[in-house]
Parts: sequence; structure tokens; C-alpha cells
Amino acid sequence: MRAERRSPTEGTGQAATRAAYPLVRIHRTGPSPYRLPLAEVAGRSGLPPELVGRFVALGLVDAERDARGRLWFRPSAPAALARVQRLRDGLCLNYAAVGVVLDLLDRIERLETALRRGERAAKEPTTWT
Repeated sequence: MRAERRSPTEGTGQAATRAAYPLVRIHRTGPSPYRLPLAEVAGRSGLPPELVGRFVALGLVDAERDARGRLWFRPSAPAALARVQRLRDGLCLNYAAVGVVLDLLDRIERLETALRRGERAAKEPTTWT
């Protein structure tokens, strides 16, 4: 969606120029973590690009679309794709079930990390000064 601005000379017989301005300006605070193009991720993972795009559509792998609609992936995407394939082949799960299993594994990992942090904090001596 672009807003068009008319030149004040438009309609007076003079050559008119039109400038297009974006409606929303997006400022990035840092470099994007999405640096790998679809072709490279597909090549590294050994999967067809169409299947990788399907995994993105199903929410099994994170990707970002640029202004032209191209997919960009994080450097960890080939490992995530391999994880999806291992779950699908090893446990004979459909893609919806793979998504549930991935969510549960991520939640378990976060809980274990929090538990380890809590155990470390409990072992540290507290000073009462």
C-alpha cells in the first residue's frame, strides 16, 4: 500500500511528477538474524525448496519475508529442518503432530534452563551485609 502525492502543477498542462511514499516506515535496531536465502537452506538441508516453503507455512521453521516476498532464514534453519525430518521419519508423525512435539520440546528446554538457574542461585551463598 502506497500513498501517492500529486504535484501542484498537475492538471495545469505542465509535466507532472508523482512521488510515492511508504505509509509505514520500519526501522531496524540491529542486523536481521535472517541471513540465509531459501535456495541455500534447501541445499544445506537436502530438501526441495517447495517443502521448505511448506514447513514455513505450517509454522515448523521460522523465516522472514522481504519486500519482494522472498524467504530468509536464520543460520540455525538447516538444523531445525533436520529436526523436523527426524521427528516425521522416526516417529511417523504428521506435520501437525510434529509442530506439537516441537512446541513441547522447546517448553521442556525452557523449564530445564529455569530449573538449572534456580539451582545455581540456591547454591550461591547469600551475604547479609
